[in-house]
Amino acid sequence: MAKIKHNVSVKASLSKVYDAITKIKELQNWWTTDTSGDPSKNGELRFGFGGEMFNVMKITTLKPNKEVKWTCTKGPQEWIDTKISFSIAEDRDKHTQIIFEHDGWKDASDFYGMCNYHWGLYL
Repeated sequence: MAKIKHNVSVKASLSKVYDAITKIKELQNWWTTDTSGDPSKNGELRFGFGGEMFNVMKITTLKPNKEVKWTCTKGPQEWIDTKISFSIAEDRDKHTQIIFEHDGWKDASDFYGMCNYHWGLYL
């Protein structure tokens, strides 16, 4: 199994970063404007990328200002059943550290490489 992992530091509060990964309008600001769904625990979020390209994520964990986890239930075959997590914490400089992981890839295919690049770009 392959895993995408990015560690990012941002000059934003924990609550602002948490909102960016849990609120529809905020998700639309950094990933895709075609975002909809139920952002509560066990809810599903739909992320559209034009035409028939979309991902559906089931929200499995919501720990305010600490952690968010999703499981992909629909989308490209390589994404189905993969797990996405955002762990956030404040550092001593009052920046928020984001540890992002997209785990459960069957192999490090060309599509995996493209997604790895794009996750880094979006984050």
